Amino acid sequence: MAKIHEIPKKKECPSCAFEVDSNETHCTICNYEFPQGLNLDWKKLTAIFLLLVFIVFIFRLL
Repeated sequence: MAKIHEIPKKKECPSCAFEVDSNETHCTICNYEFPQGLNLDWKKLTAIFLLLVFIVFIFRLL
């Protein structure tokens, strides 16, 4: 069975329009730093939300 090679994902630098690998944090041409977002998945967000609801509920009982 032949192996299929995956094409690496690319992203475009907004500063110089050069395409770099999607996992890069800096552009290799102009050294633009790509913004890093928060890596909160839905489970963590749900847990934080439920904790806040629980805290509000407890304080309303007091």
